[in-house]
Amino acid sequence: MNIIFEDRFKRVEIELFNDAKYDHSVVLPNQVNLNGLLLFIAVVVSAVPLFWFGLVSLQKAWAVPEYSHGPLIPLVSAYLFLRDMKQVPSLDREIRDRMPGYAFIVLAILFAIVGNVSRIPDIVTYGLIVWIWGMVLVCFGYKRGVLFWAGVLHLVFMLPLPNIIYWQVSTTLQFISSEIGVAFIRLMDIPVFLDGNIIDLGQYKLQVAEACSGLRYLFPVMSFSYIYAILYQGPRWHKIVLLVSAAPITILMNSFRIGVIGVLVDNYGIEQAEGFLHTFEGWVIFGACVAILFGLAVVMQRFSSNPLPLNETIDLDFDGVWAQFTRVRDQVPSKALLLSFVTVFLVSATMMAWPSPTEQIVDRKKFIEFTRKIDDWKGVFHFIDPVIERVLEADDYLLADYVSKDEVAPVNLFVAFYNNLTEGSGVHSPEVCIPAGGWEMSDIVKKEITLDGLDEPLVVNRAIIQNGLRRQLVYYYFDQRGRKLTSAYLAKAYSIWDAFTINRDDGGLVRVITPIVDGENDSAADARLLRFMNEAIPELKGYVPN
Repeated sequence: MNIIFEDRFKRVEIELFNDAKYDHSVVLPNQVNLNGLLLFIAVVVSAVPLFWFGLVSLQKAWAVPEYSHGPLIPLVSAYLFLRDMKQVPSLDREIRDRMPGYAFIVLAILFAIVGNVSRIPDIVTYGLIVWIWGMVLVCFGYKRGVLFWAGVLHLVFMLPLPNIIYWQVSTTLQFISSEIGVAFIRLMDIPVFLDGNIIDLGQYKLQVAEACSGLRYLFPVMSFSYIYAILYQGPRWHKIVLLVSAAPITILMNSFRIGVIGVLVDNYGIEQAEGFLHTFEGWVIFGACVAILFGLAVVMQRFSSNPLPLNETIDLDFDGVWAQFTRVRDQVPSKALLLSFVTVFLVSATMMAWPSPTEQIVDRKKFIEFTRKIDDWKGVFHFIDPVIERVLEADDYLLADYVSKDEVAPVNLFVAFYNNLTEGSGVHSPEVCIPAGGWEMSDIVKKEITLDGLDEPLVVNRAIIQNGLRRQLVYYYFDQRGRKLTSAYLAKAYSIWDAFTINRDDGGLVRVITPIVDGENDSAADARLLRFMNEAIPELKGYVPN
């Protein structure tokens, strides 16, 4: 059936829903529905305190280069939303399916409560998107509201990745980009050696750090590919190709960028890898990625059965968008909207009246006080390289080499402590950091050890790492408020739980390493670590609190 609606600019006839309750002509009013508009504004204003913590965190995240595209995402989502509004008639009181939207609003409120109480802003920002989706369904009803899924889903691209996922993705992209970049340099007949994520050109060494991982291009390019897939006029499989091609295109172009930098550095000096030129090369690569996506859309269109003209391949329709924006006046004061306002207002008022949870700083000793002598082991303390220290972002750390006259090799002890594991970078797992230094990890297993100073056996991750002919044995575990854990994801989950239940999210990482010397078997290195840990680990009780 046809539903006809008109505004001040044009008259549009559209096909809508096969439902008898929509079988009538709807005329967009020229007068403001004051009650509905005021109620809608009241819901939005009431929700601000609920999601304020998440909004502040978004502002901070958007200051990071990887997420600097964030402010553009809501604008693009608004365009997609207004564009879809032209396919939906005016709001009316006959809409009966608004309550699913209220259910989503309640779910969003639960997200916000958990995030605010546990001081985890990411949870609040996820809840914000759920709340927006709920408001869409409340205002338009379920059948009409689902038409706006594209604009709401696009908001996901404005959110930062959880840090535990961010570092895994960043490190993986560093390795891939390094390998492909070095292959390009070798094509130019330039001698080069790759050690982890360090490109050794002989006279110069380039470190492929987070800035060169490709993440700062991947997120905005993925956003572009999503928009292309939505606006592209063609078969669904074409849209899927556009969506999934963002990652490989970004990785390949970023690898090409690293290769070009390597060639320029080899020919013209290290300054080619720094400053404005480095940034300019990044913008060129980003623009190239976007152009390749558009070119891919054009090529697929040309090989389709009914190719469209170039100006119609991507449907950028801005006609009448502002007229749709003015339809915010048409809000209907429905029961679901009123219930949403009451619920959001009461929860926000309760949270504002309730004492704000404050970060609990635990009483602990500083690692500078840690003993240099443990039984017959004598330690020498070291400082971490400033660049690595900035990435580590630990509130306190211990790095020391301990030697014993009875052992053929030293033991390296590293402990990082964080006052807050739910905000900031969090613990960096050795599975991410050790390979970044050029070491290959193998034989990773869980090992249960018994130490004299502990009440119960300690389970650690045991791994052999190798760089060239050098081999080392590594034990590590996550020390989380009395729990000794081997999984980084489980450690993160417990941090969230404890932040919500006991208002604590401190913790750290304990790692011990010893070389496996020539002629020594692995079991001898195991015995050396066990003997050291038997004396050293109980000493950490006052430094990493339970």
